Amino acid sequence: MERTAPVPAPVRIEPWSDDDLELLRLANAPELMDHLGGPETQEQLEARHERYAALSADRTGKGRMFRISLAGTGEGVGTIGFWETTWQGEQVYETGWAVLHGFQGLGIATTATNAVAGQARAEHKHRFLHAFPSVANAASNAVCRKAGFVLLGTCDLEYPPGRPMVANDWRLDLHPDH
Repeated sequence: MERTAPVPAPVRIEPWSDDDLELLRLANAPELMDHLGGPETQEQLEARHERYAALSADRTGKGRMFRISLAGTGEGVGTIGFWETTWQGEQVYETGWAVLHGFQGLGIATTATNAVAGQARAEHKHRFLHAFPSVANAASNAVCRKAGFVLLGTCDLEYPPGRPMVANDWRLDLHPDH
């Protein structure tokens, strides 16, 4: 019997709001935080939620955080965003995402990553969008490949700060015509 690829669930990305703390708690599950140093404390989650809300409210092009929602029901199924960072001496955008366990393998992360790339492109501020998944995170590396990122190689990072990890450096050219 021939196996077919799953049909991506229709999703939309919506700006992060004060109401999204519970979604962040759900995304803090051990199986989702395995490649990111493990679950965060309640205090760390609340601080991250405040950073996400502030970034989404800041319209200066520094980035934006989003909830990933099912288009039909509005149910929150993940988080995604982009933010400014300095990488190898250059100002770029970085992206990262999490899709709740029961919604993985449906193309949601790839669809949301493409949408976030569109949002970053619309800022007309930085040429490149990078993602730095752990080399051991096969699913996130597959999302990068499917979303059109180019693998530049591996790099040593600390995430969270103080926890060394080996990551893949994936890059998407937001303005390839330049």
